[in-house]
Amino acid sequence: MRKKIVAGNWKMNLNKSEAEILYNDLESKSYPDDVEAIIAPASIYLDSFSNASNVSISSQDVSANSNGAFTGEFSAEMLSSINLRFAIVGHSERRTFHKETDLLIFQKVEMLLKYGITPIFCCGESLLDRESKNHFNVVKSQLSQILSKLSSEEFSKIVIAYEPVWAIGTGLTADPEDAQEMHSFIRSLVFEAFGSEISELISILYGGSCKPSNAKELFSMDDIDGGLIGGASLDSESFEAIINSF
Repeated sequence: MRKKIVAGNWKMNLNKSEAEILYNDLESKSYPDDVEAIIAPASIYLDSFSNASNVSISSQDVSANSNGAFTGEFSAEMLSSINLRFAIVGHSERRTFHKETDLLIFQKVEMLLKYGITPIFCCGESLLDRESKNHFNVVKSQLSQILSKLSSEEFSKIVIAYEPVWAIGTGLTADPEDAQEMHSFIRSLVFEAFGSEISELISILYGGSCKPSNAKELFSMDDIDGGLIGGASLDSESFEAIINSF
């Protein structure tokens, strides 16, 4: 059975006291045994929260470099040294604002796997790509590096998050059927590359204005295994409600 996952990406939000309040509130709650709850705070809080026991902690990014003169960046080895289990890579905001390429994102994936950290690999199309019916090609291209260059063992350690760019922070959400169509397509690409066992093992999350009011319907789709949550993860009650939406 595929792992159910709800991951909260806090992005660049919350000062230290606000982050501690939210973290402590989430740590104190009870979650279903079959759902992994993950939070991704700003990087300066990661060490403070790395001893969490009720939620798993994720970084929002990682350097593609192992070490050296890369001011402002942090390595997979650094994340490993504070026992982090997850790191988000390829988020559309990194692709857009930091001009990250598919090759760079793949290099980040390699670094994370080297240090035993699970990449949450993001992919997704813009509104223009969707309207021009090019969305499948865009997502296939974004996945091409990890599908062609990783071994089956390496790939089995990845979580994929499909995030239609036009639905991130806009309040717009893909219809459950449209989201399912893309999730099914992604799983079919994994099947072509690695076979049925791994394609059925990989968790594929939906990201894009997922909230308590629509999470249950989204999570009921056959190939949607949870969510990568943005704004709704900044409220403990909303985040808990999403975790309990399976």
